[in-house]
Amino acid sequence: MKHRVDSAKGKQIYSHRMSVVEPVFANIGVNKRLNRFTLRSKRKVQGQWQLFCLIHNIEKLANYGHSFA
Repeated sequence: MKHRVDSAKGKQIYSHRMSVVEPVFANIGVNKRLNRFTLRSKRKVQGQWQLFCLIHNIEKLANYGHSFA
């Protein structure tokens, strides 16, 4: 794995993660304080996760929406 990550292609892919995936989880976990789910059952947890994702996306549109138009 170290060889793959240290290759030129691996560095490109890994650096892309920081701009795509990691900040979303950090925002939801730290800023929205979702460190554990408060509901039980898979269906309810999925619904709670989808609500947090919806809030995240609405905030992105509110803050940066004018630049996408």
